[in-house]
Amino acid sequence: MIFCLTGILVNIIQAACFLIIWPVSKNTYRRIVGAVTDILFLHLTFLVDWWAGLEVRIHADLETLEVIGKEKALVMPNHTCDADVLMMWLLAERFNCLRGALMVMKKSSKYLPIYGWANWFNGAVFLDRNWAKDEGKLKSSFQELKDFPISFWLTIFVEGTRMTPDKLLAAQEFAISKGFPVPRNVLIPRTKGFVSAVQYMRSFVPAVYDVTVAVPKGHPIPSVKGFLTKQPSVVHFHIKRYAMNELPESDEGIAQWCKDRFVAKDAMLDKFRANGTFDGKESRDLRIPQKKSLIVVILLSCIDFIGAILLIRRFSLLSNWKGISSLAFAVAFDAILMYTFIEYTKLPEQGKVQARNGRAVKLH
Repeated sequence: MIFCLTGILVNIIQAACFLIIWPVSKNTYRRIVGAVTDILFLHLTFLVDWWAGLEVRIHADLETLEVIGKEKALVMPNHTCDADVLMMWLLAERFNCLRGALMVMKKSSKYLPIYGWANWFNGAVFLDRNWAKDEGKLKSSFQELKDFPISFWLTIFVEGTRMTPDKLLAAQEFAISKGFPVPRNVLIPRTKGFVSAVQYMRSFVPAVYDVTVAVPKGHPIPSVKGFLTKQPSVVHFHIKRYAMNELPESDEGIAQWCKDRFVAKDAMLDKFRANGTFDGKESRDLRIPQKKSLIVVILLSCIDFIGAILLIRRFSLLSNWKGISSLAFAVAFDAILMYTFIEYTKLPEQGKVQARNGRAVKLH
């Protein structure tokens, strides 16, 4: 209920700013909407961090840790599960970059109340997954970020879809048919969007963060439903910074660079499966949940509770059937909204395929 009430209020403020402030000053709009959207994102990171108790371990070299969160960057993670967006927001919060955490997302998510609308107003890029339609849209979206007033992360899941045994099997069969390295832990990247992002943003975005996400054996793969039911898990993030000016100049070179990074990710994940950790220094102090999301949710809970009590008393909602029906409708709306969100993010049912030792095999 707190999430729904807060989300609806955030969407209303965002819409008002879009109608009134955007035509006058885009930078002012982005600053105000960024601050408002930050409240909603903090509510979601509270769900992951404090409610579900997700344990986060971050691996990065000192050079990366010195600048991460202080610059504009293109973020390239592997797509592991249905909760990847929430986990990337959690990572951004760890480095005080949540307000500028932008995503490249599929178009259908734009129509989700609260979640999708908030991302649209905040500057997320939505794709049809049809290059003929997306090419021009990407170009204009990337160019609009040139004068973005604060540091941002634009996260792009270049695999294009979440990892499942079915999709891993399809990727392995495709790689064999084309003579590519056969993946065991990732899918084959779809490079057109990434190439476009690099070419259009390299003049004002100084870095690419190559993020590898892994879950140790014996721990459940994170999911939105798991977070809501307080299912504990552990996630490791390996972060490597690459200067944008070091990337190849040609489209073909950038595409190959991206493919090479995913071959390297695959090898890293093989070692992670064997050792239970990534090579390199672990920044243990970043495991501690930040208190900002906890404070925000406590304040929102108090405001919503007091507001609900005042509303019920003001209109005597518990003294007549009309008032009781209104409250019942509000609870039902909340339940339907959360059910829709969970079902939307949930992975589809898989065919008779299992992953065994990094290879997807059909079951007969």
